[in-house]
This record gives sequence, structure tokens and C-alpha cells, in this order.
Amino acid sequence: MNLRSIKLSDTRKITELFEEVLSEECYEQTIEAFGRQLSWDSDLVLVAEADEKIVGVIIGTIDNNKGYYYRIAVSASYQRQGVGKQLANALKQRFEEKNVTKIYVTADEHNEPILPLFESIGFVASDFIRSFQKLSIVAG
Repeated sequence: MNLRSIKLSDTRKITELFEEVLSEECYEQTIEAFGRQLSWDSDLVLVAEADEKIVGVIIGTIDNNKGYYYRIAVSASYQRQGVGKQLANALKQRFEEKNVTKIYVTADEHNEPILPLFESIGFVASDFIRSFQKLSIVAG
């Protein structure tokens, strides 16, 4: 497994991954935020590669000097194999390198199923932000 920053040439494959694993509503919200984050700070979009293909992606953002995990997507055939945890830990390291004051997990209805993943790496209920609609990545 190789974790790395996104490259411009990855966008089509990432879009396909989003289409594969996200609901239509979640896809629509995510693709807009994805585009905004790429234009602001692509260092906070990481991909996981295996067998020469992108099998996972995580989108983070910084807003008011706080880091936010926004969305994570892992190909169905690679779920429950630690890909999401590796991506989350790698993004946490990026946040720390950027000296954010606090790291949160956005907890909308689409992220609810993966909150246990974040708990497994040390996040607690107070780290889950449910009212994140004012984040720049979401609001534009």
C-alpha cells in the first residue's frame, strides 16, 4: 500500500471511486468540496494506491486554524483492511505539520458509519462536529 498526495492525473480515478462508494447525494456534496480543497491546499487530499490503482482517498481541510477530516472513501474490495485507518493517520500527520490548534471529524449522515474508525485512532465524541455547514470547503 502506498499513501501519497494527490496528483492532478488522479482526479478522474478519484471521481470514479466516489461514484462507486458514495450515495448520489453524498457524491454531489463531496465533489464540490473536493474541487474547492484542491484549489486551496491539495496537500490535504491523500490517496491510497494498491495494485497500481487508487483504492482510497481522504479529504481534509483547515478552517480557522482547525483541521477537519471531511470525507473518506475506500473501494469496496479494500474496505476493512486498514486502508481508511492508514489514510486517517497520514492526514493527522499533515494536520500536525501545519500546526492546527485542534483536529475534528465532520460527522454528517454520510460519515456516521465510519466514526468507529476515528474512535479506533483516538478520537472521542467531542471531536465529532455535526454542525460543520459553515466550513469554507462546504459553503464555498
